Amino acid sequence: MRVCHIFAGGEISDTSFIRINDGEKIICADGGLRYVQELGLNPDIVVGDFDSYKGELPESSVIMRSVPEKDDTDTLLAVKAAISDGAEQIRIYGALGGRFDHTFANVQTLKYAAEHGCRASLEDSDNIVMLQEKGERRYNRLDGWYFAFFAYSEQLKVKRLSGVKYPLEEAVIRNNFPIGVSNEFSEPEALLDIEEGTALIVLSKK
Repeated sequence: MRVCHIFAGGEISDTSFIRINDGEKIICADGGLRYVQELGLNPDIVVGDFDSYKGELPESSVIMRSVPEKDDTDTLLAVKAAISDGAEQIRIYGALGGRFDHTFANVQTLKYAAEHGCRASLEDSDNIVMLQEKGERRYNRLDGWYFAFFAYSEQLKVKRLSGVKYPLEEAVIRNNFPIGVSNEFSEPEALLDIEEGTALIVLSKK
């Protein structure tokens, strides 16, 4: 699976959880470049209008410059660049916390990635946020973490949720009722099987 790591311009207070393997691409969205530089890494692509990064741009990177007056956020531009480059999985850092409008825009960006055949997640040291669409997916247990899921679409039909403290069978979840909050792993892995709709999955450290 081709993996791409995107560093957005939001706050990253702890980078110790980030693991980048040889051959995996790195894309910076504007101010996210400073985190990559702090890690001593060289990005493959840098995108943005550079309203939050004022330093020198790396000569060895592909620079995709935009203008401030645009429809796409810098993070969405980075996701589009990753998909164009053939990414199948995208991990996005610096996309949670801070301004809520940016956080919500980043959650919506997960849907764009899913619609283009790519799994994406927003990650920091305490949270992992991703989408799951129709079908079955397994999630490895993280000790000391909550497993939560919500209806991202208006309605979510769940065939089965197992491996958690509060399992479900043949349930209909709506996006105006957050019944899936604060669940917990009870087995080595949780299984979520969706018949219809899109779920927002949130793993959070206790």
